[in-house]
Amino acid sequence: MKLLNNISSFSLIMLFFALSSCGGSNSDSTNTVDTSTVAQTDNTEKPSDLKPAAAKPDWGKDMTDPMAVVIEKLKSFKSPPLTSLSAQEARKQPSPTDAAMAVMQEHNIQTPPNNVDTMGKDIPVQGGQIHLRIYTPKTGKSAYPVIVYYHGGGWVIADLNTYDASAQGLANQAEAVVVSVAYRQAPEHKFPTAHNDSYAAYEWTVKNAASIKGDPKHIALVGESAGGNLAAAVSMMARDKGMQLPIHEVLVYPIAAYDFNTPSYQESDSTKPLSSGLMKWFFEKYLNSPADGKNPMISLVTANLKGLPPTTIIAAQYDPLRSEGEMLEDNFKKAGVDTKRKLYNGTTHEFFGMAAVVPEAKDAQGYAVDALKSAFNK
Repeated sequence: MKLLNNISSFSLIMLFFALSSCGGSNSDSTNTVDTSTVAQTDNTEKPSDLKPAAAKPDWGKDMTDPMAVVIEKLKSFKSPPLTSLSAQEARKQPSPTDAAMAVMQEHNIQTPPNNVDTMGKDIPVQGGQIHLRIYTPKTGKSAYPVIVYYHGGGWVIADLNTYDASAQGLANQAEAVVVSVAYRQAPEHKFPTAHNDSYAAYEWTVKNAASIKGDPKHIALVGESAGGNLAAAVSMMARDKGMQLPIHEVLVYPIAAYDFNTPSYQESDSTKPLSSGLMKWFFEKYLNSPADGKNPMISLVTANLKGLPPTTIIAAQYDPLRSEGEMLEDNFKKAGVDTKRKLYNGTTHEFFGMAAVVPEAKDAQGYAVDALKSAFNK
């Protein structure tokens, strides 16, 4: 990417650490970086100091200033609309993560220390293999609770690096082993490949938790956007297959319906980084036909949700998926599932991993971690 070419290797590594409130790493090999040796400068800024250079867009008048700065930076890359590109071309475009990294570099935002190691693991799945990135706390315990994490990107774009900050933040704050799943993507791999890969990763984790310092009795699921959809679908698949259920699931602005007429879809023609048009583009790439949109693994709001684990839902204000998240919360509660949901006003889709830049993201990560720790301690 153009942006990354202008950042030194050391700065790039440090910026990946900083996107979560407790640091990060974008390598699958064991990493130990002592950020305390990084010299602090007098012109270091805080997220609360960030102010956008121009007026906020009409669709996001109530965005927080730090969120608006990230969106402004993303817009400055002048990338073509993803909907005008092939999936392969879209994967090469600067992401919201790149925008947050650039904001951190430009404003000398400090990077907190990292306290997890990473390693990679390939596992077999039907028709091939997938990669897992495993984050392990360096706090010296013999076993930790486990989080299986599913990244976003509409089942089409993004990867483990794009969402490294979220996985790292969860590993550090929850003091848990995080297994981040690189499920196969569309259009090369259509529905239900990503869902089946995600279930296979969960099943592998249940059976092999002890080999990665994990406690097999304390496994939770977390997913963002398409990953939130996958996390809920994996819980349903585990229930239907008689597999051990996760003890909790955190769904961060999940894809939960195939309905373009909801209030938030109608409000989101121009929202960034996710618009109504881009969501339609994702569906076109992943689904074999519109009929797949009615499948309960896609349309969570029409699925049988009975017997699923306690659920935490995190939502953003400027997001075409906001309305279906509200519906999903209601339907979970009607199904007798212990559910709580928190809407973060002034934020956009993809804010969750920006804890070093967007204060609401730091709060959202803390909200998720509190729910996970409560489940782990039962």
